[in-house]
Amino acid sequence: MKTNTHSLAAVLAGIGFSAVLAGCGALPDKPARAALYDFGPGPVATAPAAAPTAALPTLALAEIESNTRLDGTQILYRLGYADANELRPYGQSRWSQAPAQLLRQRLRDSLAERRMVLGPEESATISRSKGEVPDTLRISLDEFSHYFDSPASSVGLVRLRATLIRGTTGGDRVLGQKTITVRRPAPSADAPGGVKALAAASDAAVAEVTQWMDQLQRQPRQ
Repeated sequence: MKTNTHSLAAVLAGIGFSAVLAGCGALPDKPARAALYDFGPGPVATAPAAAPTAALPTLALAEIESNTRLDGTQILYRLGYADANELRPYGQSRWSQAPAQLLRQRLRDSLAERRMVLGPEESATISRSKGEVPDTLRISLDEFSHYFDSPASSVGLVRLRATLIRGTTGGDRVLGQKTITVRRPAPSADAPGGVKALAAASDAAVAEVTQWMDQLQRQPRQ
């Protein structure tokens, strides 16, 4: 009888141990780390030397303003064919920085090819020390999403408003304002496809702002 009792106990212990092992094997994996994206390194090939061009006046580039939904690092998309009013985030993909910061870096690099570009603090320092007030470019980022026209067709959609302000003794004066909307096709209907489309749309928007700024800053100061 004792032998049977010990055998039964051993069997139950074995079953329990097996259950523990099975339970351990069924534990969920660690959460996957979100993939991080930015706009890429920019031009990496050395461009042929171009003829020197006259430098344009120094410019102050303000921090880009955006609505609170664009302040984070989520990659957002809209299903235009279902509910275009709803912004949805991709679950396992993130921007390395907020879109406004990524866009500002790209814009500063582009503008700096023809002029000195200062941040707000640098501009304030020059104003105090030299009495010079550079023109200020303000950007408002209004839309930055992977937009689906249909389940099989989507674009990177960027919309921004650029305002150039000139400080004068009589106060600030708006030299010009321009709204820019750019759509670029996405190569795939997922986060990586949306990233490529938004990066391309951002570069196109930056090029348009830069061209517009070059024209405005050629105007003589009054």
